[in-house]
Amino acid sequence: MRNLLLTISYDGSAYHGWQVQNNALTVQQVFQEAAARVLGSCPDLKGCSRTDTGVHARMFCISMKTEHTIPCLRLVDALNHFLPADIAVQSCREVPESFHARYSCKGKEYEYRIWNARVRDPFLRQRAYHYYYPLDLERMNQAAAFFVGSHDFSGFCTSDSRERENMVRTLTKSQWRREGQMVLYTVAGDGFLYNMVRILVGTMLYVSQGKLQPQDMPRLLTSGDRTLAGPTAPPQGLYLNQVFYEDLEE
Repeated sequence: MRNLLLTISYDGSAYHGWQVQNNALTVQQVFQEAAARVLGSCPDLKGCSRTDTGVHARMFCISMKTEHTIPCLRLVDALNHFLPADIAVQSCREVPESFHARYSCKGKEYEYRIWNARVRDPFLRQRAYHYYYPLDLERMNQAAAFFVGSHDFSGFCTSDSRERENMVRTLTKSQWRREGQMVLYTVAGDGFLYNMVRILVGTMLYVSQGKLQPQDMPRLLTSGDRTLAGPTAPPQGLYLNQVFYEDLEE
């Protein structure tokens, strides 16, 4: 039995996230169908994350166990032959049997993209959030700095049917930058809660508008009250940028 680590990228515009759902098209469903055509049976896939509807991934990792002997390079080509144009396998390699794409993950980095211009860019539709109000990056970066470190992010996530877990996450990066009319937020940490990045973005947009102050962030973190934070930013601006693992030889 081989354990394979596949790295894919995808445009999430047409999909209801990664994980298979009833009556909704997902990236996992499409990938499983392609893998079954190549390998002759549907493999058990382990994804590194649950991306939301409309969210994109520049790097998404999948672990898959198979007895098939197809070489990794040929598997990449074969999968890409059957996958649609908005999903692509970038690499494949064999990893130890104990490796799990989600549980072996040591951290992730996300990027949120905002097209900050009066006029929308048609070529960025579904790939960036068009926000035409002025943005005060100095205030936003003051707020962003408060999120670095270990905090309980209960007030910055959406409640769902998943079992309540430890809500403490450790962020190592949280910063805004401008590249012309594109404004980008980069955030990295050991893990993220449901809708956490989009709520952080929405909260800092409130800071830019003056509806919240940068110095309010510690109070929002301590309260754990979702109603005190800002809105959930739209999904189309969010990208899973990188996934980090330890003890894997290149």
